[in-house]
Amino acid sequence: MGRALGRRLRELGWKIGVVVTRSEASSRRAIRFIGAGKPHGGLTRHVLLSHVILIATPDDAVSDVAHELARMGGEELRGRVVLHTSGAQDSRALSPVKEFGAAAGSMHPLQTFGGVGVPDLAGKVFAVEGDLIAVRAARQIARSLGGSPVQVSAGKKALYHAAAALAAGQVLALVEAATQMLVSLGMKRSEATRALLPLTRQVLDNFERVGPRAAWTGPLARGDYKIVESHLRALHDSREEVALAYEALNRLAAHVLAQDTAGTVAELEKISAALKPKAKARGGHG
Repeated sequence: MGRALGRRLRELGWKIGVVVTRSEASSRRAIRFIGAGKPHGGLTRHVLLSHVILIATPDDAVSDVAHELARMGGEELRGRVVLHTSGAQDSRALSPVKEFGAAAGSMHPLQTFGGVGVPDLAGKVFAVEGDLIAVRAARQIARSLGGSPVQVSAGKKALYHAAAALAAGQVLALVEAATQMLVSLGMKRSEATRALLPLTRQVLDNFERVGPRAAWTGPLARGDYKIVESHLRALHDSREEVALAYEALNRLAAHVLAQDTAGTVAELEKISAALKPKAKARGGHG
């Protein structure tokens, strides 16, 4: 993410200062990709020459970098803007630099970064929060990149990130599980993906075009509970996680998509009860 943002900002006329990574070699590779900057294989006081310092590390390293930056910079941080790009953490991870007068904030582009090239950020949401001056800087960066900055409450960043994970990573898990199911029937993987991906894309297109309930499809949407039960019976011999996920997703759909939530949940509970193995009666006396 750091390399991609740096490159795009450089192309837009932003001045890139030092580029800090874990090693001199990786820093040199980063500046070749970005097209500007001075390489450093570790945090250096040279970062204090920049008005805006962007921390684009893994989540669990943000706080460590902030502590090291505060130890190194001290009062020289006053008036600087320090932003991090974590989706789950908020600006409180930067509290060490705030103690020395820096404006702290977070700026998370809701976009996957694959490490190859720079993704199109036009229209993408950038979740921003933090001190007023830091939020202003984050908004300016987001708009420069063609993004749409949206303010998120600091205490709700983890919930925001969970929503993103559900809509991206977990959807991928579902599609891959469905793909493996079709492969288990004898389909080639290419045939399975060719069968499923247009289906998934069409549902998402409909979701965008007509809304969630109108786009909802499948036996549960139609109230065809016998088919739902047959699905669960068919999944009995599959991986346990797949059957459990199917049941859990049916219950989730009942709450977020069904017009008659109570009635749908009641029908699903009947199916679950019917599929549970009956306890064997015990004979004899103790």
